[in-house]
Amino acid sequence: MMKAWVLHNIGDLRLETVKKPVIQDGEVLVRIKAVGICGSDIPRIYQNGAYSHPLIPGHEFAGEVVETGISTDPVWKGRRVGVFPLIPCRECAPCRQKKFEMCRNYSYLGSRRDGGFTEYAAVPEENLVHLPDNVTFEEAAMLEPMAVAVHAMRQIGAGVSDRIAICGVGTIGLLLYLFLRESGMQNIYVFGNKEFQKQTLMRLGLPEDFYCDIRSNDAGRWLMERTDGIGVDVFFECVGKNDTLVQALDQTAFSGRIMLVGNPFGDMHLEKSVYWKILRNQLTVKGTWNSTFLHEQSDDWNYVLKRLEEKRIAPSELITHRFALKELGQGFRIMRDKTEDYVKVMCSL
Repeated sequence: MMKAWVLHNIGDLRLETVKKPVIQDGEVLVRIKAVGICGSDIPRIYQNGAYSHPLIPGHEFAGEVVETGISTDPVWKGRRVGVFPLIPCRECAPCRQKKFEMCRNYSYLGSRRDGGFTEYAAVPEENLVHLPDNVTFEEAAMLEPMAVAVHAMRQIGAGVSDRIAICGVGTIGLLLYLFLRESGMQNIYVFGNKEFQKQTLMRLGLPEDFYCDIRSNDAGRWLMERTDGIGVDVFFECVGKNDTLVQALDQTAFSGRIMLVGNPFGDMHLEKSVYWKILRNQLTVKGTWNSTFLHEQSDDWNYVLKRLEEKRIAPSELITHRFALKELGQGFRIMRDKTEDYVKVMCSL
């Protein structure tokens, strides 16, 4: 038996004693050592529900393999692992091109099948990534959001001479800043609306003059004053709201690129005058989804893992809250009610 946070219906999340998973062929049993709460977990738990109930949510986790299946390579037993949560069908058109992040018939740990807010999880062998000894379980539990940020960065092709804007500084926006800076980008302008965000970014190395608090500044005027009236070459929209999409279209320079990162809060609508800017400025507007994991050095997860191993990225700087599994309900409520400033809420087991 094991302890698990089980979602029975919208808003009905309970810490319960349940049976440990029985692993199927091709799976391993992972003893979970660290699991993070993603921003998407909150609407899943409190507003929208999951694809089926009951469900153990949680897709950002890492741990140790304690049991292997019949056809699973026994070398995994005892290994420290991170977990890629998307389970592709491997048969649809994107899968046949190894673009698994765009699978049309995927499953997903923590939203379509049981995930990580528990003590043990059944994970397909194909979804495991072996951790170097100097990568902690907490760092590995942040592999997924880090890879999402890296995927957005690599898809848009930002260069060291580009002027870059990030609008929205939740976990993904902050990680984007860290990876852009690690890649040599210097001209990074960040838009936020909280003093806590400003202080976090300054602690991470952002010069104060490169942060715009949109509560007290005209964002467009502020940016144009710093970019010779032209705008930025690359704009990362990490909010998912209509007004920030319009902001991106307004503040991106001619021939510029816009990367849409934020999950939408609702429908998007563009006035004709705004749509004209896409045409007349010949803007590239691109979307990003998830991340690449191919068991190859070129994929997003191995890109992140290499930088973790070489200590070029320190995601633990973004962990603001730590809870034991039995106390994790407090973490869910902090994120739901926004009663405290937070970036990453982590559970260590």
